[in-house]
Amino acid sequence: MVNPIKALPGIALAGFLITGGLSSCRDGKRYHEEPETAAAEVSEVPPGGLGAILKFQDELNTEFRDPEQSPLPRNLIQSFAGLAFFEPDTAYQVMARLVRTPEALPFEMPTTTERMSTERKYGNLQFELMGNTYTLEVYQSPELLMEEGFEDYLFLPFTDATNGEETYEGGRYMDLRIPRGDSILLDFNTAYNPYCAYNPKYSCPLVPSVNNLDIPVRAGVKAYRK
Repeated sequence: MVNPIKALPGIALAGFLITGGLSSCRDGKRYHEEPETAAAEVSEVPPGGLGAILKFQDELNTEFRDPEQSPLPRNLIQSFAGLAFFEPDTAYQVMARLVRTPEALPFEMPTTTERMSTERKYGNLQFELMGNTYTLEVYQSPELLMEEGFEDYLFLPFTDATNGEETYEGGRYMDLRIPRGDSILLDFNTAYNPYCAYNPKYSCPLVPSVNNLDIPVRAGVKAYRK
């Protein structure tokens, strides 16, 4: 449930796996889950609410324990006891207005390595959080657009005031799906770390400066401590 882009051979959505040992921070799975799984589970847990948050946490921990999916180095998987999450908080589930930008052209987004990630700005997300109004850019990968099951996948990277202390210094990601209308649920409880936060072999897109939230977002995955 938390994952996102298919990197090069062996990629996983939260990071690209590149031949020669480097992985892309957004493999073709969530940028973490298989498209078939994502579609099948839509009806099991309704969007929003405490149940959806707990389901996200359980699925992410399951992924990290699986040697075939985990971004953790092999020698750390067996001792993995679970990720640290903020307490579930439905105050961080907010509805956003999606303003599409159909004329936007693809661009090269820098990553944690020399590799560039091709993205296109899909639109702006306008929402209120903790009494403030914000706008974040949301992106679509031309590469993932061609992958079955990911035609409606959107990538939302962001930074906030917790980075470098309570959360990963480079910011976090969220996975979204294109809505039928112009409203979309943002659940910051599903914010997760890019794979490079766990393993340097991954190459992860850097969060654009325009996607900074000047408040602490105490929801989702915390910083990883071995």
